[in-house]
Amino acid sequence: MATSSPAAAAAAARGALTEQKFSEMSPTLSEEVVEALHRGGFRRCTPVQAATIPHLLSHKDVAVDAATGSGKTLAFIVPVVEILRRRSSPPKSHEVLAVIVSPTRELSSQIYNVAQPFFATLKGVSSMLLVGGLDIKAELKRVDEEGANILVGTPGKLYDVMQREDALDFKNLEILILDEADRLLDMGFQKQVNFILSKLPKLRRTGLFSATQTKAVAELSKAGLRNPMRVEVKTEAKPTSKDAGQQELGPSKTPLGLRLEYMICEASKKSSQLVDFLVQNNGKKIMVYFATCACVDYWAVVLPLLNSLKGSPIIAYHGKMKQGPREKALASFSALSNGILVCTDVAARGLDIPSVDLIVQYDPPQDPNVFIHRAGRTARYDQEGDAIVFLLPKEDAYVEFLKLRGVPLTERECPSNTEDVVPQIRSAALEDRNVMEKGLRAFVSFVRAYKEHHCSYIFRWKDLEIGKLAMEYGLLQIPSMPEVKHHSLSLEGFIPVDDVDVTQIKYKDKAREKQRKKALKRKAEEEAQNPKPEKKRAREKPEKPKRKKTGKQRQSVQTKEDLDELAHEYRLLKKLKRGDIDEDEYEKLTGFGDSDGEASDGDASDLDEKERGNKAQKKLKQRGKGRGGARKFEGKSKMRSKRR
Repeated sequence: MATSSPAAAAAAARGALTEQKFSEMSPTLSEEVVEALHRGGFRRCTPVQAATIPHLLSHKDVAVDAATGSGKTLAFIVPVVEILRRRSSPPKSHEVLAVIVSPTRELSSQIYNVAQPFFATLKGVSSMLLVGGLDIKAELKRVDEEGANILVGTPGKLYDVMQREDALDFKNLEILILDEADRLLDMGFQKQVNFILSKLPKLRRTGLFSATQTKAVAELSKAGLRNPMRVEVKTEAKPTSKDAGQQELGPSKTPLGLRLEYMICEASKKSSQLVDFLVQNNGKKIMVYFATCACVDYWAVVLPLLNSLKGSPIIAYHGKMKQGPREKALASFSALSNGILVCTDVAARGLDIPSVDLIVQYDPPQDPNVFIHRAGRTARYDQEGDAIVFLLPKEDAYVEFLKLRGVPLTERECPSNTEDVVPQIRSAALEDRNVMEKGLRAFVSFVRAYKEHHCSYIFRWKDLEIGKLAMEYGLLQIPSMPEVKHHSLSLEGFIPVDDVDVTQIKYKDKAREKQRKKALKRKAEEEAQNPKPEKKRAREKPEKPKRKKTGKQRQSVQTKEDLDELAHEYRLLKKLKRGDIDEDEYEKLTGFGDSDGEASDGDASDLDEKERGNKAQKKLKQRGKGRGGARKFEGKSKMRSKRR
């Protein structure tokens, strides 16, 4: 008798599995399938399996929304095998009965490998894996020669095969499975998915599986499913000691055994906090997520050079790697009992890497839907696991945002006594040009990825503290990039390295350094042979002749000038009446003095104060005659004097 797997035993011990046994399901499963399940250690169903398998076996379409790591793969593999087993006669070699579509090569390969023990119970039925990275001509030749009854693959490769190969017959297709449906659409496979649907008969069973339901998934459900049964499986969030006394947490989209935390720290301290956290969890199997491929390349080189992490197995994994190294990296990490995988979101979905203990989201994902997929690489099949996300002080609103989406987090204090690793990173950059250049590329790629955040109201790129961020990356200088040049981003916190000429930093790899020197020499020779011409000063453009103003425009300008002058004179007149200035000063300021430039003191001395005021007011009226707007101004002045 086969024993239960450790994962299933642990899940059962915590009550994460249902009481439903595979051997007692209705409709009944065949003995061969039940035995294959037992050999894999699966005796009791997870909630999503218990809810989904009976519906598909009862000729119903299903749209399944369940937490990542909840056993969705078996929830569709078992019905596929049972449906094909019930056929009265074996299919022809090129007669396709089932198609399973998933977004990535890794996930398709994983599904194919998990399904093999179950496909092996079908007599006379063949299966084929169709994923990218292989020559399309060779694939078409294989399909034409061998044929297949079950196709498992990515939408791009299935599209290519179905478009070019007429040998396959889809008329009698029994079932279509779309796994990670939201990701299929997010990755731009809408065209391919629609084409695949158009080539398949409408009288079929369809299963649509996703960890997050989006508007696009709902539209796909309407187009590809007929009266589907909606299966939604959620777990109840576990209250922690910090939640004690607070209101109960609602339903969660996270696996039951997953503990989620967040840490808020300054950008300049972030890399030091990461290293300290990895050292504290030495001996565990850890996945660290970064924003871009360039960031993964950089930290995969830098982390092994740090004193505290020397000797730790650190593996890079991202979407720009070639297929061979990418598969090798994933296989190597899967085989490790402890180690660190630094990766991008290409490793966020569907990958069932065994025994991952800890997920570190060093950079929060651009798409908030990906957050739970990243965290779901641990606590698989209801095992226990931990996940943490690093946030900057201005990003703390992300915690409440996730809570509203059914993803509650607990705060972890940021320790203040961590070792500063920035000097070690800078030292490595000074010794090897490769480290310096990778750091600059990583920094630039991070800033540009930050601009593309879906939650731009939380992750505001114009609030980035570039100086502190450059210190986090251990840069020797802040790169010249448009985002820094043309925007007033904070450079505070950056400490430049003195007396360093970055052009003289050499590659440690002697072959690369030799190539660099050759390139510099060649460039110098070219410049000597073809000196750049001096840049000519741009000719100053002659001023355009001003257009002659119309009569109305001239009159308007003159009227404004007159009004301004009269207002000035009126203010001076009030000063004269109050005695703040005498008549001489008044006449000088208003230009009413004698034309020959001689003073009129003799006349003014005989006038008393009242006469002076009357005389000035009379002159003001005379000055205003003939000017546009003067009467209006005078009328306003009289009104004001009456009010007083």
